[in-house]
Amino acid sequence: MTEARGSTGPNGETHARHVPGTPCWVSLMVHGMAATQEFYGALFGWEFQPGPQQLGPYVRALLDGHEVAGIGQLPPDRHLPIAWTPYLASDDVDLTAETVRLCGGTVGVGPLDAGDAGRLVIASDPAGAVFGVWQAAAHLGTSIAGVPGTPTWHELLTFESASVAKFYETVFGYEEEPVVSADFDYVTLHIADRPVAGIHGVGSTLPRDRGPHWMTYFEAADTDDAVALVLDLGGHVLMSPRDSAHGRVATVADPEGAWFSLIQGVR
Repeated sequence: MTEARGSTGPNGETHARHVPGTPCWVSLMVHGMAATQEFYGALFGWEFQPGPQQLGPYVRALLDGHEVAGIGQLPPDRHLPIAWTPYLASDDVDLTAETVRLCGGTVGVGPLDAGDAGRLVIASDPAGAVFGVWQAAAHLGTSIAGVPGTPTWHELLTFESASVAKFYETVFGYEEEPVVSADFDYVTLHIADRPVAGIHGVGSTLPRDRGPHWMTYFEAADTDDAVALVLDLGGHVLMSPRDSAHGRVATVADPEGAWFSLIQGVR
């Protein structure tokens, strides 16, 4: 975090602006907003408040009064993949959008203002993975981390990491830290020596119906319990809980098919 313009939280604490390039928000566009709110409210303990109105039907999820994520309504005639989309911070979203285009990416939405909340772009990288860019004004983004129900990591699943990593490095100024392995294609993206996201090249194992896509990891108090609750709430398990170097992780889908991962971090 930087010591830039901030906002005040429910207990009077100040939240600083996210450093450019860091994931600052995550948003989900769905067909059934009420059912989706019920699912994530039960799973993560989220509560919801409306806005900004400029984005159409849209709510912000809150955890103990802190903004965590957004959920919006897709038009009935839009049959897009239902997916969580990370937003990367920018101090100049118009310049970032132009850089995306120059580097072989595509700008699908914007730049446009979301009222007094900020300015946004929705883009895709050269391999087709969709991501957002957010220039904060009144809304700085996710204001709580490290507790169950909050985004804790964002990982791009793509065909191979090298060329796509160069795109993100050029657009957002990341430094790369590749994993040196003959059979594991992974690059960690760093800002100011801090890891902020990962790129995992999975080759032909990439799901054909999804293509390259970003995966959001949400913190769980207990991964196995959270997976059981996902099933009870009408979701699906894509990868059962397993232990990793970073904690116990599982990949699931909500009732509309949005994929996300649950991780119980190493305590």
